[in-house]
Amino acid sequence: MTSVQDLPTPALVVDTAAFGHNLAAMAAALPGARCRPHVKAHKTTALARQQAARGHRTFTCATPREMEGMAKAGLGDDLLLANEVVDPDRLRRLGALDARVTIAVDSEATIDAAAQAGLREVVIDVFVGMPRCGCPPEHAGRLADTARARGLTVRGVMGYEGHAVGVADRATRVEQTETAMRLLLDAHADVGGEIVSGGGTGTFDINAWVTEIQAGSYALMDTAYGHLDLPFELALSIVATVISVSETWAVADCGLKALGMDHGDPTVIGHTVWYCSDEHVTFGPETPVAVGDRVRVLPAHIDPTVAYHERMHLATDDEVVDTWEIDLRGW
Repeated sequence: MTSVQDLPTPALVVDTAAFGHNLAAMAAALPGARCRPHVKAHKTTALARQQAARGHRTFTCATPREMEGMAKAGLGDDLLLANEVVDPDRLRRLGALDARVTIAVDSEATIDAAAQAGLREVVIDVFVGMPRCGCPPEHAGRLADTARARGLTVRGVMGYEGHAVGVADRATRVEQTETAMRLLLDAHADVGGEIVSGGGTGTFDINAWVTEIQAGSYALMDTAYGHLDLPFELALSIVATVISVSETWAVADCGLKALGMDHGDPTVIGHTVWYCSDEHVTFGPETPVAVGDRVRVLPAHIDPTVAYHERMHLATDDEVVDTWEIDLRGW
């Protein structure tokens, strides 16, 4: 068997006990279709199979590549592309998949693109406070009528309270989530359909207004969500090798090209991070380290971190028990 200490670095390592705990906790809290796991967080069909085995067989995707890969892996019972796409070739490929495919639309142009590609089902994406995709709530009903006139089935609405999911104070998180979801419910009243989709890991136990939660990070977790009061454990770390030591600092081979940094610096367990550069994390050792030692690095944001790597290694204690290809990377 391979030891974690023998892996070429930087290496993504998943603790099997924490990972199993996270999947079980979500399955107990939001069983079946109440959770529509977002595969953008892990981009790995082998991991998605583990979610499906625990009853979560509907999935959210962020890219056509994820949709295609999930369908080819036999995980296409109900796939939602929670993103707008206007590329006709990609949309036609989605329409040809052996899967149930639903895509988000928020304008006449995206509706037209979906209809021309032969897609059959859509949800109306609604702006609920985070300035990204989504139509104004008061336009949702009109867009739903337009979609139906083009022969599309409108399954409902989606809206993401991304501005609220990471708010540290729970009372504020609850307040902001409710405000956002009231907007979504107003839109749903005009649109109809069985789906009200929203939420994320940070609001999975708060957002009682939707029919399904699009949580993704819960499976592996990161330090940004780790600061919130959530029942999930940090399951993923990056094993790095110390490559240089000075009198006051040390450097390991895990930098910007191995880490998602938009949520802040990573954590080097047992030490103090100074900064990251392309291929390096510079840290102040709290205990002596030597060149060749291994350190564990915890990312602040799972989603982009995983997308930088080709595989993740599952480990029980320090023994690698499986390796999964991150096979949904790219577009």
